[in-house]
Amino acid sequence: MYSDEDIASAVKAGILTEKIALAFRNHVAEEDSAPAIDEESFRLITGFNDIFVVIASLLLLSSVTWIGSSVNLLLGVALQTISAWGLAEYFTRKRRMALPSIMLLLAFVGGVLLTGMTFLKTAGFTEEIIIGGPSVIAALAAWLHWLRFKVPITVAAGAGTLVAGIMFLLFAFVPEARQWLMLITFVSGIGVFCLAMFWDSADTLRQTRRSDVAFWLHLIAAPLIVHPIFAALDIFGTQIGIGQAAAVTVLYIILAIISISIDRRALMVSALIYVLYVFNSVLELYGVVSLGFAITAFIIGSGLLLLSAYWHRCRQEIIVHYPLKIQKHLPKLR
Repeated sequence: MYSDEDIASAVKAGILTEKIALAFRNHVAEEDSAPAIDEESFRLITGFNDIFVVIASLLLLSSVTWIGSSVNLLLGVALQTISAWGLAEYFTRKRRMALPSIMLLLAFVGGVLLTGMTFLKTAGFTEEIIIGGPSVIAALAAWLHWLRFKVPITVAAGAGTLVAGIMFLLFAFVPEARQWLMLITFVSGIGVFCLAMFWDSADTLRQTRRSDVAFWLHLIAAPLIVHPIFAALDIFGTQIGIGQAAAVTVLYIILAIISISIDRRALMVSALIYVLYVFNSVLELYGVVSLGFAITAFIIGSGLLLLSAYWHRCRQEIIVHYPLKIQKHLPKLR
């Protein structure tokens, strides 16, 4: 099986022309029952060998960390970091295996983070510094990893660790900032969302690595945006009423419109737990206790399935009302 990234690589190498590649993509799209561009595809696994390599790599990394930690904890996590980079030189750079590349990237960035945290902990720093400092360093390590291997999830990993690092360092030096946690989280989410849209707008046909980068960034941005919004409604802190249920419904519709417009489902998925909880609570308030969650899940699940079936048509109806300056940055309709 060949991905769009492989086709783009063949075009770059001169094996295929742009015209032939475009014709091939259009042919595949026409063969599908639904437009391919609206499937939000990303490369995760190329075969069972990916799973085999992941299992073997996890065993190796775990053993290396264990053996190193028996001498010194800092040595153990440092060996994990070095081993993850070394394995990526073959399985990512040469073999281009999707799932092992993701795992090795996370192991490398996580190893850098744990190495820094272990070192600062032994030095006696505060908890905020112990987490914040290494998080920023891990973001820098992710950037170096991106320059070398170009694994799509790397940008999201770097963005996530950078956000965490900045937040914890802010709390360390400005303790009063903790009372603005939700606002800071929301602003960070908007920043990551804008970064995701930057990558998305660079590949409106969803044919290159840029689309995969945007996919992972949207996964990071969605909870950072959604949680502060619903937390402001104090959903879990008070008894749910009709007013809160109406507010949650309106918010979810807005998030759905945004998701349909940008052809990304992360925002809707992140907000789903809040919607389920609110409507289940409303049904319990009116005496439907035993089947409250089942009825809520049935209604919302049916609605989401219906939306999925008519996703492309909904995008057509919504996007045509946007100015052309906005439309050109959104995924193309087919």
